[in-house]
Amino acid sequence: MPPAANLARSPLSRREFLKTAALLVGGMGLRPWRRLFALPDFPQAERLGRVFARVDVKARPDFDSETVATLYDDAVVPWLHELSGSHPYRFKQRWVEIPQGYVWASELQPVRNQPNQPLTTLPNTSMGPGMWVEVTVPYVDLVLDNPPARAFWLKHRLENNLPARVYYSQIFWVDQIKIDENNQVWYRLIERYGYGDIFWAVAEAFRPLTAEEIAPINPDAKDKRVVINVYEKFQTLACYEGATEVYFCPVSAGKKFDPDGKPLESSSTPLGKNHYIWRKQISTHMSGGTTGGGYDLPGIGWTTLFVGTGVAIHSCFWHNNFGGELMSHGCVNCRPQDAKWVFRWTAPAVPYAPGDVTVSGMVSTPVDVIEGF
Repeated sequence: MPPAANLARSPLSRREFLKTAALLVGGMGLRPWRRLFALPDFPQAERLGRVFARVDVKARPDFDSETVATLYDDAVVPWLHELSGSHPYRFKQRWVEIPQGYVWASELQPVRNQPNQPLTTLPNTSMGPGMWVEVTVPYVDLVLDNPPARAFWLKHRLENNLPARVYYSQIFWVDQIKIDENNQVWYRLIERYGYGDIFWAVAEAFRPLTAEEIAPINPDAKDKRVVINVYEKFQTLACYEGATEVYFCPVSAGKKFDPDGKPLESSSTPLGKNHYIWRKQISTHMSGGTTGGGYDLPGIGWTTLFVGTGVAIHSCFWHNNFGGELMSHGCVNCRPQDAKWVFRWTAPAVPYAPGDVTVSGMVSTPVDVIEGF
């Protein structure tokens, strides 16, 4: 069993999880949730890191140094500071010092633990009561309101005795609020473009998004353009207003290769100029690929689609390997804050409700995808 410090809480069994969910569906109230689905006691630190998958902790910021500890999926640790080190098998050479030693930075999701004061009533929108919310804690466990599970990610977790869980920076729509007999507030989460799974979760884990923070950035600027460089060792995104660069960030694009070293077209970010943005969504559900190499990801924030096959610029919570590795299935993965800025700066503007807009023709911001310098 992993050291107790490595896991905030042991996962529920599938039997326990479904039993708890069934209590809600049967109308027995929210009381059983309080113990099983309360927020964990995350470490007290301004910056934290969440482990994506099993990782070795090194004595020095060097891949070849001694392994002094092992962390497992969803371990949350204090993020002390970043520094340069050595990883001979990777382009990026950034490491993070944690209390136990050093971890290659790309294997930790930068997170914070920022619980919120829950709302007890929903704001009114053009579509009725509801709000967009963002996860602001390292993770929070969910109760399924309408079993059985539909989405592949959820089925996979339940079949492997893991709780349904969402992570820092994911975004969902809340359409109901409940308060239990202990005055614990719960939000009901739905995905507008998911498989139909509906969840309840403790409200403190979510920050309501406001219409003001979704409002366009500098909407009157002329000649806006996004330029994405998918050169493998230095993947970047830059935003221009005319000849002036106004934003720059590292990204992770997609290009997979077959055994002969030829790029696979279906996994590559398509090169070319004047890809016009055709759809934007505050949050969406993405899935695709094949058995063994597929993906199914809920609550992806700040999605800006610019190729008709579904290629998008979007927020990423499942890796921290931006700027030096080709990680995606064709999309452009961004840090959440970068994806949000690009989403707000580019045209078309997106209304708070429904948080989704589609356009056609050359009426939006163009995107150029280049490779090299």
